[in-house]
Amino acid sequence: MTSSALRAVHDESACKASRHARVQQLITADEHALAELEALIATLPICSTGRVFIEVPDASWITPIAVPARMVVTWLDRSRRSGQPGTGRPCAPGQAVSRAVTAWADEMLCADGDEPACQDGTRIHLLGGFLGTADIFDHLTERLGISSAAVHTPARFGLVSSR
Repeated sequence: MTSSALRAVHDESACKASRHARVQQLITADEHALAELEALIATLPICSTGRVFIEVPDASWITPIAVPARMVVTWLDRSRRSGQPGTGRPCAPGQAVSRAVTAWADEMLCADGDEPACQDGTRIHLLGGFLGTADIFDHLTERLGISSAAVHTPARFGLVSSR
């Protein structure tokens, strides 16, 4: 089977093959985007890898979310986090997800040419509120050099890279 054929097939047996190209995902959401998040996750290939970061106001929002086996869900409870260091303020909406995702992306995000786990690059979907999404978008496009076309955000935000 050619490598392009391996990438096109995403059934259970193909995804178990050691040479099958895996698709890394980076997905963010907040309490207002949970339905959209679940719809997106339902469309992912079962061999997807990566992270889902979900920021919520408090622990009462945390519920099980089924993701592909090679993905990790991280719940970010704002009520248990602080705001800007040294201010004593509570964590503002979008702040926890922005901090977590930028730190993860700096360390773990696949770069072009990484092999073999990242043959198809990374698919990025930012579903949360504007503030966190804009901060993450700016970090990914301006600091890490990711094309703005590769970062999927709600159209109503009008996010475009300044690069």
